[in-house]
Amino acid sequence: MKIFLDTAIVDEIKEAWDLGIIDGVTTNPSLILRSGRKLEDVLKEISDIVDDCISGEVISTDHEGMVREARELMKISPKIVIKVPMTKEGLKAVRILSKENIRTNVTLIFSANQALLAAKAGATYVSPFLGRLDDISQESLILIEDIKEIFDNYGFTTEIICASIRSPLHVLNCAKLGADIATVPYKTLMQMFDHPLTDVGIKRFLQDYDKSQK
Repeated sequence: MKIFLDTAIVDEIKEAWDLGIIDGVTTNPSLILRSGRKLEDVLKEISDIVDDCISGEVISTDHEGMVREARELMKISPKIVIKVPMTKEGLKAVRILSKENIRTNVTLIFSANQALLAAKAGATYVSPFLGRLDDISQESLILIEDIKEIFDNYGFTTEIICASIRSPLHVLNCAKLGADIATVPYKTLMQMFDHPLTDVGIKRFLQDYDKSQK
């Protein structure tokens, strides 16, 4: 499973990339706002760090505006994937962009039907949101199972990005279900490194080494 980092903080991206554990980056308008920087500047800097797959989200609500924004974003870097909302206008834009060989990530997916329509429109990726479904007491992992089954049934090449990840357990379950990608906040990614027995083991090895040198 690929791991994307869900952030617009460049220092976080640099650290994760240097560790050799991420395959791309996703952003959204909220993350850009928190970074305190302009979208174009952030995307350009990220493109100098990672090899591929940098999501840049359009904000127009009509498909003509989305397509215009997408074409402008692609001027920043060919590594960019255009993030489009799951709306009728969004799928119109996906259809046009796919014919131009511009990759798209249809976001705010909350049902398997939405994922199916996005795949049929030509989406490169779909992003079902786990955490937000869990927040309203819906079984988010069932959604991943359903989308994967449908895509496998009909040979769709659209990849599943598990989004709105809230914990390392979300990542683990997505990997067990065979999702293509999980896009993970920096804090959650760092938590994936931790286990108390690892810490105890390292401490014991170091203590034993010190004793052996006396």
